[in-house]
Amino acid sequence: MTTVNALSEIAALIGDPARTAMLQLLMDGRAHTASDLAHTAGVTAQTASGHLSRMVEANLLTARAEGRNRFYRLASPDVAQVMESLMAL
Repeated sequence: MTTVNALSEIAALIGDPARTAMLQLLMDGRAHTASDLAHTAGVTAQTASGHLSRMVEANLLTARAEGRNRFYRLASPDVAQVMESLMAL
């Protein structure tokens, strides 16, 4: 069972406007580079890196390195389902 603290942490991660923009882009089912996600969120690459690291740690995203780039995607269909549910409210 998810603890109150864990649920609050996930909600706070999703509730940040920059992270929400990144998650919405990733709902297309494709992997995107950190620079693409930074551009979408309107933040610097350094800021995006911090956001992405936090979402990977929380198991919202997965990352894979390919050459000099890191590609991010939603960790599971459950993440997309949560986003869709929130957008329906």
